[in-house]
Parts: sequence; C-alpha cells; structure tokens
Amino acid sequence: MHFLDDSLWPENQEKLVITAAPYGPEWEPGDFPEDIPVTMDQQVQTAVDCYNAGATVLHIHVRELNGKGSKRMSMFNELLGRLREAVPDMILQIGGSISFTPENDGEAAKWLEDEARHLLTTLDPAPDQVTIAINTSQMNIVELMTADDIAGTSFERPALHEAFRNMVVPAEPAWVEEHLKRLRAAGIQPHFQLAHSAQLETVERLIRRGVYTGPLNISWVAIGGGFDGPNPYTMMDFVRRVPDGASLTMESIMRAVLPINTMGIAMGLHTRCGNEDNLWYAKGEKMTSVKQVEQLVRIAGELGRKVADGKEARDIYKIGEYWDSADEALAKLGYAPNRKPGQVGFTFHA
Repeated sequence: MHFLDDSLWPENQEKLVITAAPYGPEWEPGDFPEDIPVTMDQQVQTAVDCYNAGATVLHIHVRELNGKGSKRMSMFNELLGRLREAVPDMILQIGGSISFTPENDGEAAKWLEDEARHLLTTLDPAPDQVTIAINTSQMNIVELMTADDIAGTSFERPALHEAFRNMVVPAEPAWVEEHLKRLRAAGIQPHFQLAHSAQLETVERLIRRGVYTGPLNISWVAIGGGFDGPNPYTMMDFVRRVPDGASLTMESIMRAVLPINTMGIAMGLHTRCGNEDNLWYAKGEKMTSVKQVEQLVRIAGELGRKVADGKEARDIYKIGEYWDSADEALAKLGYAPNRKPGQVGFTFHA
C-alpha cells in the first residue's frame, strides 16, 4: 500500500470497518460468563449489541447449549437465518475452522477435515464471507499469552493449554483451490486470514494464475505461534506488500489488540476486536466484546475517522463482486500485470 503526504488525513481515508469476533470459540463459558453467549437467543443478541456499538462485520462461530463449539451445519443455518433478520445490514462472516476447540481435555485442538469445511459453502442462508487460511501452518494461540492473560480461565488447565499449543491449520494447495471454487459458485466471498507475507505471496500467485479473481479482503493475523507477532516493523512490511486495491484488517491477540488496532485506525486500515482475540482492558480487568467495539469507535472519533455503516462496509468489501479474468483482477487490485510473451523489464499498468 502506498502512503502519500495526505494519506493520514482522515478525510482521505475509507470509513473504518470494525469486525466483531464475540463468540470466543477457544474459551469455555465460565471463562467470561458475562460475555460468552451460549443460547441461540444470546448469540443473536450479541450480534445486535455489537452492531449497535459500531461493528459492521460479524465473525461467527456457534455454540451448543452445553457450551461446546458446534460442528453442526444445522446450527449454523439456524443462527444465520436469525441474524439475517436481526442485523440485516451486517456482513456475516463465518469462521472457516468451524470449531477448533477440543471436545475433552487431552484431545487435540484441531480444525475440521477438508470436506467438513467445504460444507460451509452450502449453508442456507449463505453467509457473505467465509474466512480462509492459506498454506498449512502452526497456530499456537497460547505462545504469546502470559500468566495474566489466562488467569482464572480454562487455559490454566495443562492439558487444554497443551492442546492449543500444538494446533495446526490445514490448508493444502488442492484444498484451497477447491474451496475458492466452491465459494465462488455459492456467491460467497473469501476473507483471507494471513499469518505472514509468504502467505500473501501465495494469494498473489492464485490471482495471477486466475484461480481467484475477486476482491481481496485480508486480515493480518498477528498472534505469534507460527503467525507474525504484533511487531510494528513486521506489521509495516506486511502493509507495504498489500496492493492498494485490497482491504486490510488488523488482528492480534490479548492486550496487543488495542495498540495494533489504534495504529490501523490512524493509517486508514480496518480493525477487529472481541473476546475471540482478547479478554482484557487492563491486567485483571476484563472487557466485553461490545465495550471493545465502543472503544475503537471512540478512538476513531478522536482521530477524525468516520465509522462505516453496514451498506458502506459492503461497498468497501465489494460484497457480491467477482471479476472475469486474472488480468482484470490484477488491474482492479493494483498489482502489476502479468508478463506478456516476449515482454522484458518490469511490468506496469499504462
């Protein structure tokens, strides 16, 4: 992304899109009972509250009544149907893992198998987005968590902590290509959850080869443990490499979420918050997902950056849009064009 002399002036920035991730699939309800919704009514009300606070994208996982993460498509269908009525302007984004939480202590924390995740493309009603991982990688979500972060939560149990420490995200090339094909056929947009620049390079190659030819909505997921950490130097290198026509959301973990999001707001990027990413306002003081959204709205207001409403967020994300060729996608996203036969030197759009 290119920053001109006036790029930090809020009047020259897109309106801020705030993603709320309030369903915390890694946590047990007792970890934060005031903020972990369990019943279907509670899960719907959580979405309404986040939307009213200023979030226009909802990152969705679903719980069963016993508090465990649901792996049943029927539950996803039920929640999506109710959300379409309760928050019709909100972008509904399904978490591509479905549920990675182990059923019992001693079991692995793992993403569902390939075919189960493909079922997300058959949900009815269809979501607007499904998050997609690129390139199989480690996802050790506890690597950056401190003793203060997990104090009083289920993560203090050694077996559960070890399960998450060894979690792996499966995203082999054949699966990614098939999933992108099925998402397009269903009219669902992928939201790319990227761990580092090498995965961004893979996405660019998918576009150059015509495997994916649509809007590029990306989250930089700075959670460590196989992903980038919340280091400003690493963040700026990733931002530099994202094309100008893409939409980039900042995502981090625990008390790094707020500073990373604040930098993102100031730079004209987008943000994500909620109990899936962070439980804390300060050491020992928890903060609900809704309060986290309200906090980002306040910070944006201090910087003069306006917050997008649901329609504006859909326009920014280009929901429902796909393009016909790799050449068109490269041009719209701001990537240099592919090399023509016999062409030498650097390629550029005239």
